[in-house]
Amino acid sequence: MFRSLRVRLPLLFLVGIAFAGLVTTVIAVQLFREFARDQTLSELRREAKGIAKLYGDWVNETFSASTRRDSRRAPSFARASLETATGDLIGYVGVNPFPGEDSGLRRWRLKTIDWTSGETLTFEFVPPGERRTYYAVARPVVLRDRPIGAIIVAKQKTSVSHSAWQLVQRLALAGALGLVAAAVLAWYFSRRLVKPVLALSRAADEVATGNYDVQVPPRAAGEIGHLADRFGEMAGKLAEAEARERNFLMSVSHELRTPLTAIRGHVSALREGVVEDPELAAHSLEVVEAEARRLERLVGDILDLAKLDAHRFTVLSEEVDMEQLVDRAYRTFAEQARERSIDYRVEVLARPVIVSDGDRVLQIVDNLLSNAFRATPDGGRVELELAQSNGRVEVAVEDTGPGIPPEERERLFRPFVSGGGGTGLGLAIARELSAALGGRIELESDVGRGSRFVLVLPAVSAVA
Repeated sequence: MFRSLRVRLPLLFLVGIAFAGLVTTVIAVQLFREFARDQTLSELRREAKGIAKLYGDWVNETFSASTRRDSRRAPSFARASLETATGDLIGYVGVNPFPGEDSGLRRWRLKTIDWTSGETLTFEFVPPGERRTYYAVARPVVLRDRPIGAIIVAKQKTSVSHSAWQLVQRLALAGALGLVAAAVLAWYFSRRLVKPVLALSRAADEVATGNYDVQVPPRAAGEIGHLADRFGEMAGKLAEAEARERNFLMSVSHELRTPLTAIRGHVSALREGVVEDPELAAHSLEVVEAEARRLERLVGDILDLAKLDAHRFTVLSEEVDMEQLVDRAYRTFAEQARERSIDYRVEVLARPVIVSDGDRVLQIVDNLLSNAFRATPDGGRVELELAQSNGRVEVAVEDTGPGIPPEERERLFRPFVSGGGGTGLGLAIARELSAALGGRIELESDVGRGSRFVLVLPAVSAVA
């Protein structure tokens, strides 16, 4: 259960809040203790100042020059009433100016208090007869500019601790209520957050089993929505890739089976002596040879395409005379053009020499011409053109075939997609080879009037 994201997220959220609350409580209590201590000492200073002034005025008045010695008497303070009103202990330390008389104050003999310094002192101590620690302030009593003692006002330290404990209790109650509210919110938001994640997880499981028709979380927000959209696109591309792979295997099987069937049939006929006429036997051998060449070409195209897809294709770097290359490509299809009465012409508008792989450039042009001749009906026209402009070399192949609709143009460059006849690998290989040579293939087509394929290469190739 604790491995589930919907459980761990709220727990992590609550642990974070609880830790933050604990740290906040510790800091708040510490600050409150310091504040309460400062307030207590400030209050004790005021009280000590007032009582010390009252006592000091009485002593100074009693010991004035105009007062007779026999009329001097100790003050009588309502100490108990003052302690009840303030909640503090009131005492005196130092010399008693009225020996043998009761001043109404507690007399404490505290050796740790330097009351002779004449300064207000702040300290902690355990009063005689008490067991608990008190905060205390000692205010000097001055007679004729000399300190004779100090009034001490003390407050029990536990009263401050009690106030701090009450603060802790209230903070704990507020924290508990906050945790309950946070738990509800965490559960709600984690459920909303985890729900699309779980849906994506289930979809991923379906994709892993080969089912690409999966439902992704609709209308998810933020990063989850972006992930869901990308996952849907990925599933669609995987389905498309699987369909292409399946079509690829079916196409390869079909393309391989056709020449193999023809070869097997003619070889069986020859071996069994069915064909006795020498001319027919020679024709069968010619068919076997042609189909073998076709099979070799098909296998070579598949290997070339596989190498290009894996980026393991080696491209040479050499000087290529484009005029000679175009003339060689033109002569390859001249006989086919004559037999089919196709108006086949070549136009050389420039004579560039580039740095590239001549064999691969020739292979691209041959594939473009082969595609053009398949698309062009007998009696049509095929034109081969060489030109150079703006730092690029162009080899154009134009035909008068049926043309290519806009929606089919990108698909035509996929493996085993052919407009008619052939293996459907020529244009796919041509595009990949042109990219490997630093160029590209452009296509212009007018349905019903023909197409124009243009191989564009840099005049100074970057091929290494």
